[in-house]
Amino acid sequence: MKPTEKKEINSFKSIIKHIGTQKLIAVLALIVIYIFFAIFSQPFRSSNTLISIFDSSYYIGFLAIGVTFVIITGGIDLSIGTVMVCSALMGGVLYELGLPLPLALIAIVLIGAAFGLVNGLMVSVLKLPAFIATLGTMMVTRGLGSIITGTKSITFPLRTNEDGWYKSLFRTGPIGGLETGFPSGFLLLIGAAVIMAVILTKTKTGRYILALGSNKEATRLSGVNIMKWETIAYVISGTFAGIAAVSYVAIYSTVQPGTGNGFELDAIAGVVIGGTSLAGGVGSVAGTLIGVFIMSVLKVGLPFIGLQPHYQLFITGIVLIIAVYADVRNRIKKKTR
Repeated sequence: MKPTEKKEINSFKSIIKHIGTQKLIAVLALIVIYIFFAIFSQPFRSSNTLISIFDSSYYIGFLAIGVTFVIITGGIDLSIGTVMVCSALMGGVLYELGLPLPLALIAIVLIGAAFGLVNGLMVSVLKLPAFIATLGTMMVTRGLGSIITGTKSITFPLRTNEDGWYKSLFRTGPIGGLETGFPSGFLLLIGAAVIMAVILTKTKTGRYILALGSNKEATRLSGVNIMKWETIAYVISGTFAGIAAVSYVAIYSTVQPGTGNGFELDAIAGVVIGGTSLAGGVGSVAGTLIGVFIMSVLKVGLPFIGLQPHYQLFITGIVLIIAVYADVRNRIKKKTR
């Protein structure tokens, strides 16, 4: 083999190593799935379908970005779905009571952050297992939303309303050849992902959160306040649950109490499919976003080939098992080297 050929092969291997095998597989899977639906369904190729994919990505995407930080610590947050709905309901009630819409939207995000803080304190200070602590918060927020609203649905201002401007944050009105509007929320989601990726990889917060997941005891012995940084990870998760709530009401307007269960599973699945390890210490925001778009393409694309959306659960479950198995195998290989 010529030296130049060896150099090209080594260069390709270094690129693969840098990207990460699991993340590369996720990218290829996303491309293959999209092409598959495009080949077998002509209506799927329309711009409106692409907008639908983006619309279904926003709230799951924000949830997934936030919970990525928790999973990297080796924890879990099962409450993000119901926290999202509960925050939206509480913000809607405040709006109905006369709070200006901008302040109501800010309140939604702050309420999500407050629930995240509660989760973080239960896990880091009270030493409750993350599974139990966040499962309890899931139940509390699911019930609290119903109590506060009296089991009534909350409807946010429609686009035609004077306060309907907030909807343009995630989808503009009809523009050019797009009758359904431009998916401006995609830009917000990407922007949030870039910011959080920088925080994870380039700041002290990210380094400590990664260190917690790699070896919590060693991190503690090195003088790091592990309770502080573990709590911050849950606050980030709760804050993004609040942001997800804003995106949810911007797209769907009406929020029903007692809902939200299952959204956290979609978000966690997206995180794991994107290459973040459930054992902690390994993960990326970019991978999470790829995993979320895989989920969204499946959700939107399956009805175009005659399959009901519940097939998404079946297929996502298989993909999730494969992703976790790949992570386990990678960890075993690293330990045996």
